[in-house]
Amino acid sequence: MWPWEHLAIGYLAYAALSRVVWHEPTTGPAAIAVAFGTQFPDLVDKPLGWWLGVLPGGTTLAHSLLTAVPLSLAVLVTGIVLERERPALAFVVGYLSHLPADVLYPVVLGRDPKTWFLFWPLHPAPSDDSTDVLLHVVELAEQFAAFLASPLGALYLLGELSLLAAAAWLWQRDGRPGLPRAPRDRSAVKR
Repeated sequence: MWPWEHLAIGYLAYAALSRVVWHEPTTGPAAIAVAFGTQFPDLVDKPLGWWLGVLPGGTTLAHSLLTAVPLSLAVLVTGIVLERERPALAFVVGYLSHLPADVLYPVVLGRDPKTWFLFWPLHPAPSDDSTDVLLHVVELAEQFAAFLASPLGALYLLGELSLLAAAAWLWQRDGRPGLPRAPRDRSAVKR
């Protein structure tokens, strides 16, 4: 799944939680935390697997429930201790939304779900022969572009644009949390 898709799904999930639990829109610190959480597994696994060759692939260590669950619990406990529960929960929602999205993404593309990484290293990673990171990313982009040119790809694109539009609309409605507020124009205020 592409980074912007993870971001949209994670933001929508946390924004819904924030409204249900606290009856409030997402705050700035929580928006930043959920954004980081949605990207976290790939920020760990892609460099370690694709660039440094320390991991057998780009969806292993941080994509495994054997890492995600204890790390999420540690983040939540740390958030409670530091009295930053909402950003901690936002990170966890973002992180944990990433994993099922990666499981289901192949299904959307017409393939079988990908579940092996959820229990890595108990379930070994398939061989990943990519040694040139840039070449691998270009290959992924080419495959995605070819998919988008298909009838199923056009339907997928419509769904993706709807997902991104919904997340952008909600983020805008929430006051664009995570971005600095524009200073008020004091010259327009009557005295």
